[in-house]
Amino acid sequence: MPELQPDRSPRFDDELLGLDPADPEAQAFAAHLDRMQRQRPAYTVEGYLDGVRDFAESANRAEGGRRLGAVLVAGLLLAVAAFLVWEALMFVVATWL
Repeated sequence: MPELQPDRSPRFDDELLGLDPADPEAQAFAAHLDRMQRQRPAYTVEGYLDGVRDFAESANRAEGGRRLGAVLVAGLLLAVAAFLVWEALMFVVATWL
């Protein structure tokens, strides 16, 4: 059995047989396949955080309009979260007074 290099995906021995493991495009495709077939826990905090991590990683890889869209979505989510925290804080302060 051939030895695996640390950065080499085992997919080159199975699904990507015949592709050059040193080719950056083949490595990117193997990483894409790894992300697509990753099993994450559903309906748990860990599953949701994995989804956020995947969104952040894909936003970092994006360029142009997609990156701008990802930044706008993230900014909108942060603005809504800040508004909700502010409203909750004001409710607590108003209740105590």
